[in-house]
Amino acid sequence: MPLIETVDLCQKYNGHDVLKKIALQVEPGEVLSLIGPTGAGKTTLLRLLDLLDTPTSGRIYFAGTEVTRSGKTRSETRRKMAFVLQKPVVFNASVYDNVAYGLKWRGITRNELYQRVSGILETVSLSALRDRNARTLSGGEIQRIAIARAIALEPELLLLDEPTANLDPISISRIEKLIANIIHQHKTTIIMTTHDMRQGQRLPNKVAVLINGEILQTGSSRDIFTSPHNQEIAEFVGTENIINGVITTSEEDLVTINTSGKIIEAIADYPVGEEVCACIRPEDITLANSQAPSSARNSYAGKIMQVVPIGPLCRIEIDCDFSLFALVTGRSVEELDLVRGKTIYATFKATAIHIIRRER
Repeated sequence: MPLIETVDLCQKYNGHDVLKKIALQVEPGEVLSLIGPTGAGKTTLLRLLDLLDTPTSGRIYFAGTEVTRSGKTRSETRRKMAFVLQKPVVFNASVYDNVAYGLKWRGITRNELYQRVSGILETVSLSALRDRNARTLSGGEIQRIAIARAIALEPELLLLDEPTANLDPISISRIEKLIANIIHQHKTTIIMTTHDMRQGQRLPNKVAVLINGEILQTGSSRDIFTSPHNQEIAEFVGTENIINGVITTSEEDLVTINTSGKIIEAIADYPVGEEVCACIRPEDITLANSQAPSSARNSYAGKIMQVVPIGPLCRIEIDCDFSLFALVTGRSVEELDLVRGKTIYATFKATAIHIIRRER
């Protein structure tokens, strides 16, 4: 039985559809990442799941019980949840008291309170700051306080709204490690929102893509990032190579696609004449100074138009009569002497291509 389930969940504000027929199922112990652009409705959905707001229509179930509108049931269910906001509020008190706040309302003994809060402060690496005023700490430390305060309540469902937004890389790494520890040690069911594509792949075991108030695809991170259902999802998850073409031949699921007069071979079951997009992730493209024998079905000579460093990697734009973007290491750039204006061979396998119907 799902821990949390929504059926045709809709929300309107001022006559505007913010969420449209949201259908979600999250099993106990599962980690779901809601990814989508700013304004897609992610925070609105979390507020509905936390029973802070009431939906315009649709139903919410918690452990099989409908909790959409019943006041008493909603109050009881909210005690089983914890919600960490994107910009958490901390009280003008010590770190210890901030974490202990919710537990004091639950009436646990003083000794148990001390033991639990001390253990949680150790988990989130804030023991050394226990007596500091929480409002004097950094953004990353405040986020850890908020997460500590939430897990202190031992919730069945933990909701995290953009838990690393606006944090520096070191703080992001610490928060992600903390969330990973919660996942592995406490087996807590987690629903988190993010627009960080790498984070959306690292932490969850299920991903839902929310765009313009609709869930367009749900699946494993591999499914979402390598096999997007449509062009809108492909563009959002970073499939930079989305090449328009027309199926010219199809035989035993091996198709050829004509694009700008060049032929691309791929695995697909679309019929001849179908207008499609060939989606290739930049990391699946291999670059070489010459055309070497290979099992890859697709190899094209092209001129390098741009070389853009991205941390330890480089994004290479190549004009092969259609644009291709490859992602290679800085070392490969040096060894292959990848500079603007140079002719290079770009190669990729038929199996590395995901074909979707072109949106007209």
